[in-house]
Amino acid sequence: MKVFANGINFHCEVEDSATGRPWITLSHALANNLSLWDDVVDALKGRFRIFRYDQRGHGKTEAVPGPYSFPMLMDDVLALWNSLGIPRSHWVGLSIGGMIGYGLGISHPSKLISLVACDSRPDAPPDYAAYFQSRIDKAREKGMEGVVESTIERWFTPQTVTENPPYLDKVRRMIRSTDPVGHEGCCEALKTLSFGPRLSEIRLPTMIIGGAKDKGAPPDILADAAAKIVDARHRAVPDAGHICVLENPLFFLSELQQFLSEFESDARSKAARQ
Repeated sequence: MKVFANGINFHCEVEDSATGRPWITLSHALANNLSLWDDVVDALKGRFRIFRYDQRGHGKTEAVPGPYSFPMLMDDVLALWNSLGIPRSHWVGLSIGGMIGYGLGISHPSKLISLVACDSRPDAPPDYAAYFQSRIDKAREKGMEGVVESTIERWFTPQTVTENPPYLDKVRRMIRSTDPVGHEGCCEALKTLSFGPRLSEIRLPTMIIGGAKDKGAPPDILADAAAKIVDARHRAVPDAGHICVLENPLFFLSELQQFLSEFESDARSKAARQ
């Protein structure tokens, strides 16, 4: 479905068969699209009303010239929720999607039920910012095809790259289909990432999870981020790099469902007391 929000047309999908259940929003990584979450939707439908969207300049969402910023990307989400009548939602975001979640948890906590940030570091030190400038430069020179294989090598473990399972081709297709304008706009936002000093303001139930072999958001950085948020938990996904939801889906889904089940237990206990 198409939704006009915050000045552009977004491509979104809603799984609303679980009438009366809480909402959960799924937000993808850079150069991905909402199809990243296909298996997660299959696992959660019937328990949640599920909203997922292609970020600006990604998938089938309109690409407008950047640079983009995290306040802009957060406003996109708020406008989409408002258009669709979603008052509050669980948030599950991977990489830039999780970073948007940090921002929402800090600045708009009343809109979130909980926060799951996957493979999402909170800050961009100089070497990390430089990496995104290198992506911009390479895509300008060679197009999105020019960043495909280097991205695969950065995002996945060497063993997975060697074995080349079918989901790597899915990721390659997502990268190739990303509009260069949208890719560059989001890279510019990533260069400004700076939520770290404000993580302690998050007061939501939070899980920070990421691949044990993630090069861009390694476990020590994610553990440190979790330590700054009251009662946040950190989970390292074995045998996975940056796209842990694809590289070790069984572990990822187990941890996600365990985290979300605690809210269902609380809801049942509350209903029993009334």
